[in-house]
Amino acid sequence: QVQLVESGGGLVQAGGSLRLSCAASGGTLDRYGMGWFRQAPGTGRVIVAAIAWNGRTTHYADSVKGRFTISRDNAKNTFYLQMNSLKPEDTAVYYCNASLEVVGVGFVRSWGQGTQVTVSS
Repeated sequence: QVQLVESGGGLVQAGGSLRLSCAASGGTLDRYGMGWFRQAPGTGRVIVAAIAWNGRTTHYADSVKGRFTISRDNAKNTFYLQMNSLKPEDTAVYYCNASLEVVGVGFVRSWGQGTQVTVSS
């Protein structure tokens, strides 16, 4: 199971941009699906973006579609969330996730520690 460390959160004004990074260690992200989730206080953790292990398909929550982009860099064993046109409602703790399907076991999931994104109006 890989370990994930995310970075790039911070304070930004509405309309601004941030790029979150999730760096993996302890193994390669090859064969892992990857995703970004967020959680605001008093709410559950929800998915905002995901990319398949082979990079061929992506998913975005309707609330971020057209503004956020998930990508991966295999050479750096890292994946990213580019966030543009940020809105105050994007304020949350963001978590990266990597998921590996192990035959006969199921999905093994790794989580980053979370990084705070605050968007001011």
